[in-house]
Amino acid sequence: MLMDVKQIREYLPHRYPFLLVDRVLELKEGESIVAYKNITINEAIFNGHFPDIPVFPGVLIIEAMAQAAGILGFKTMDKKPQDGSIYYFVGADDVRFKRPVVPGDQLRLEAKILSEKRGIWKFACRALVDGELASEGTILCADRKV
Repeated sequence: MLMDVKQIREYLPHRYPFLLVDRVLELKEGESIVAYKNITINEAIFNGHFPDIPVFPGVLIIEAMAQAAGILGFKTMDKKPQDGSIYYFVGADDVRFKRPVVPGDQLRLEAKILSEKRGIWKFACRALVDGELASEGTILCADRKV
């Protein structure tokens, strides 16, 4: 399955500058997702993080992984934000950063469903650049009505 940014916007309530998924390459409902985020020097965050040595912030890598997981969760539940459902990022466990992410990188986002209980979803997530692990962790999201 392939989703472009127009389709992604149907499943995520985020908008510029906080929409951090550019494309979905693979999606197996109930199982896993592979998506990516292109990192460009034009991102406003690089004006301050850091102007002379631009590094994409770790918290935004975590958020990008959570957004990819959110798409997987919404697709698995056959819901969209317009249906009155929102997917809150509620936690991250065992997150590690292995390499910096810099302009020009394509951040590959992978998420697998580990469990779901009473609307709380747990995902095993990874972010890679050119096959090299940049970050990994467990992301928790909660499906709630708005």
